[in-house]
Amino acid sequence: MSKKIVVTGIGTTSPLAGNAPETWAALLAGKSGARALEQEWVEKWEIPIKFAAQAAVPAVDVLERVETKRLDPSSQFALIAGREAWADAGSPEVDPGRLAVDWSTGIGGVWTLLDAWDTLREKGPRRVLPMTVPMLMPNGPGAAIGMDLHARAGVRTVVSACASSTEAIANAYEHLQAGLADVIIAGGSEAAIHPLPIASFAAMQALSKRNDDPQAASRPYDVNRDGFVLGEGAAALVLETEEHALARGAKIYAEVAGGAVTSDAYHITAPDPEGSAAARAMLQALEQAGATIEDVVHINAHATSTPVGDIAEYNALRRVFGDHLDNIAVSATKASTGHLLGGAGAIEAMFTVLALHNRLAPPTINLDDQDPEIKLDVVTSPRELPAGDILAISNSFGFGGHNAVVAFRSYN
Repeated sequence: MSKKIVVTGIGTTSPLAGNAPETWAALLAGKSGARALEQEWVEKWEIPIKFAAQAAVPAVDVLERVETKRLDPSSQFALIAGREAWADAGSPEVDPGRLAVDWSTGIGGVWTLLDAWDTLREKGPRRVLPMTVPMLMPNGPGAAIGMDLHARAGVRTVVSACASSTEAIANAYEHLQAGLADVIIAGGSEAAIHPLPIASFAAMQALSKRNDDPQAASRPYDVNRDGFVLGEGAAALVLETEEHALARGAKIYAEVAGGAVTSDAYHITAPDPEGSAAARAMLQALEQAGATIEDVVHINAHATSTPVGDIAEYNALRRVFGDHLDNIAVSATKASTGHLLGGAGAIEAMFTVLALHNRLAPPTINLDDQDPEIKLDVVTSPRELPAGDILAISNSFGFGGHNAVVAFRSYN
């Protein structure tokens, strides 16, 4: 593989803001997207966790009414992020047969599925909407983008829990290297702030219980971390070969230097505490990038704020980087955005790209008392990154033992 793959467009709708520039500004300002849930179902169903990181701008405020009626919220978020990224890339003129989508979700159309089940039970089969299946399909978000942009080189969907969208970006890199397309929109979306997923995550003790202080609930690496904060939204990156980008005079944010996927084969929810497979994914991504561990200056860590997950990732990082880990600026941005599940890797990849483009690592909020067992140089206020040719990685790990890593290199 020898083609240079670059990022030419970014887009998001997130718990921090409704677009990429405002989301990045809010992240740098140390804001949190977590807030109390005001829906009536919280009390009706006695949901124990009463907060989440909801999208800052409701999709209904952005899309046409007919679009919201025909799309699950996960697809609505995807369409918003995809359109912004496409516009940011300059809406390139590309042969539809050379334009593809590599998308992802962790859960898919859970709102559509469960609403339809309620309708069936309460009103009977004749009242179930005919668009229910297309709306609940996990490939629905990617299909929505593909149809909107007339992408005919393929629309692929990855479902690998919280590693999904990082895996989708790694796949897009490989598809561009293989010559299957000239331009690919890659990313992920999730809309699972629904009583059933919240109740389930709460039952497995995965969510923070800080109902009295939602904005301080996500605390990666802190000794008092007690679980993640569920988030929602989407993020998209426009990737293309450097040759194609330069030919059309596109602005370039960063280079996608490599990506890798491995699996733990250890446990359906818990990560391998030794982090050996996660470490292998990082090493493979760096090998594909033609880089050494000393080239890495910044990491956007998976860092969910769970007691077990954070230490497992640290063990993997130390296994890979050894003493050089002490020289790497680590950001844990889920503290601000919450955990977007299948969309997490995409928004964190976007943050990594912007960190390289702006030479500025974003802060990790809510870190008041760092766990002494996690010896990382955690960025707690915006920090300048070095000049010159630098490398950063973004990590994502998911239920099922999925590990995905993407490496990015600064561009000019």
